Amino acid sequence: MDLSTPIEEIPRVGPQYQKRLKRLGIETLGELLFHFPFRYEDFSDIVPISAVEAGRTVCLQGKIVDIKNIRVFKRRMTITEAQLADESGTMRVTWFNQPYLINTFKKGDFVFLTGKMTSKNGRKYLSSPAYEKIPVQFIENGVKYDSTHAGRIIPVYPETEGMSSRWLRFIIKPLLNELKNKIPESLPEEIKKRYNLVPIREALWQIHFPDALEKADSAKKRFVFEELFDLALVIIREKIKLAGEKAMIIPLDLELIKKFTAKLPFKLTDDQKKSAWQILKDLEKPRPMNRLLDGDVGSGKTLVAVMAALSTAKAGFQVAFMAPTEILTKQHYKTVSDLLKGFKLNIGLITGKENIFRGKKIKRSELLEKTKNGKIDILIGTHALVREKLEFKSLGLVIIDEQHRFGIKQRAKLCRKQKFLPHLLSMSATPIPRTLALTIYGDLDLSLIKELPRGRKKILTRIVPPEKRKAAYDFIRQEVKSGRQAFVICPRIEPPTTFQRNEFNYVNKRESGGGWAEVKAVKKEYEKLSKEIFPDLRVGMLHGKMKVDEKEKVLKSFRNKKTNILVSTSVIEVGIDFPNATIMMIEGADKFGLAQLHQLRGRVGRGELQSFCFLFSAFQSNPRLKSMVASQDGFELAEKDLRLRGPGDLTGQRQWGIPDFVMASLKDIELVEKTRNAAKEILEKDPELKKYPLLKKEAEGLRQRVHLE
Repeated sequence: MDLSTPIEEIPRVGPQYQKRLKRLGIETLGELLFHFPFRYEDFSDIVPISAVEAGRTVCLQGKIVDIKNIRVFKRRMTITEAQLADESGTMRVTWFNQPYLINTFKKGDFVFLTGKMTSKNGRKYLSSPAYEKIPVQFIENGVKYDSTHAGRIIPVYPETEGMSSRWLRFIIKPLLNELKNKIPESLPEEIKKRYNLVPIREALWQIHFPDALEKADSAKKRFVFEELFDLALVIIREKIKLAGEKAMIIPLDLELIKKFTAKLPFKLTDDQKKSAWQILKDLEKPRPMNRLLDGDVGSGKTLVAVMAALSTAKAGFQVAFMAPTEILTKQHYKTVSDLLKGFKLNIGLITGKENIFRGKKIKRSELLEKTKNGKIDILIGTHALVREKLEFKSLGLVIIDEQHRFGIKQRAKLCRKQKFLPHLLSMSATPIPRTLALTIYGDLDLSLIKELPRGRKKILTRIVPPEKRKAAYDFIRQEVKSGRQAFVICPRIEPPTTFQRNEFNYVNKRESGGGWAEVKAVKKEYEKLSKEIFPDLRVGMLHGKMKVDEKEKVLKSFRNKKTNILVSTSVIEVGIDFPNATIMMIEGADKFGLAQLHQLRGRVGRGELQSFCFLFSAFQSNPRLKSMVASQDGFELAEKDLRLRGPGDLTGQRQWGIPDFVMASLKDIELVEKTRNAAKEILEKDPELKKYPLLKKEAEGLRQRVHLE
């Protein structure tokens, strides 16, 4: 076995556990070993029975001197009761509905037990403790037993239903022992020495089964450094490679740009002017532009991108404009067509289902032919742009909207027979913290749009406690009667399972002050709002499991004001533009991240009408919600989001493809700069990493994994 071994070939991992591991994104032995704990419980201090105090969580070591099952018929339960003895005394221990334990333990067995001490009628006992048997030979020979689940610092992992931290410890520990001499070291020796980093084998052991919490911290430091170092390597190499490529020179036609801006019913903001100038000057250069246009929600990024598209198309080159969803793609098609009326440009649309040329549906083969012959100036589409056998006659510019990585290989796919690479403009509505700009976006030149268009009013944001719910409903009714529309956002499509509720409560209790208290699910809330609260209004429902045509039908009804209230999941968060919507009501607001809350709020306040955002939560002191009320600056909130990040992403999901323990370290600008300097130093000596084949392989694997979604 090695790190690439599929989980199907790992001993003691049956088909059911294979499915559960895959739910966590684990498909190989390496991914299993790099599934790190998000916290630890320190049970290394063994407490004598005579010294235990009620209410404390303790670890005891002793001998089972008695064990029996007691049936409680009235409650239909079995209580397993044992007596544990050590040199200082005896202790009653109970487990509920685990009758098999009478066969697990025998009189005379030595065990570790960890759990919470309980007191009843003045008598202390241990209730439902975790346990681990100690082989008798360790006791007889006075040798310390290397335990897995008790009597030491215990790792607690991100879990999924049917797969506990205990099971993960049970599987991971023997694998670490077996593979300890087979885990390759990719970090160069000089880097490890200079930055005092733990070797890979020791780091892997100490992050899973630390001898001390300080050693777990050292292991984590190594893995954080390595991830950021690899990322810096990839990004710097890509920037060097791109600088050696050639692109079409697209001359800046100032008269054309003046004509375009003169037709607009509003003036550009200073940030829009500055960003447009940076982009248009980049297009004049003989090397490919690689620029990120990063703007706050509703700041007018698309308008700036359209100026670049106009300049490119009028210079005789084609433009490909890609967006992540069919809904957003159609919105862009309409926006671009409206903005460029009168400029005599042929604009096309390609999605999984539709092919449109100059406002009319045509066959896919016709659209492909027109693109190949250069009869389409601007082609807007989904990933069909890359997946289809599209051939452009002279592709000059690629515009990517909403957080999609698009490297040299993807550009090459779009211009298979061209000698030149197209220029690339990426757009993101997720404001980026400074450290992320240095890491993930280090290969991109950055244009920022922080100003909102003139005339936009601030969105009034309030945290609403449960007792004010009726008042909020009354306000929504009042706004709807005035001709406005409202969004109601729920964290889930279906109500959470018992396991999901328990997992969330257990993991997040310290962060939000509570768990899934009255979590709203879209389907249930839609029924309630449409039948009980607003039976006289038209309520719609939208969620990610609906088919594309169903979603379009719902959004069309909302856009045409035939629907008053739209109940949705966060599927609505990106790019959708409805100027008539003035209320954003977010249920279970404490269940969303700060960046996501800001994106959701940005779905309202798109016109000149006063808009409102209601954050429903039982936890008034939640720091994310307080930040939302205090600020509407997406860049400021992005920095706060990074600072507020907890110890781990507890559902196993990753943001931007980067593990959450690394994301949490991005607030350390000094560390980020150290890793960049280390990467530059290595690349100056060996640009192709010929001396470091393992490092090259690891870095390239990371490049495939990192994305902006």
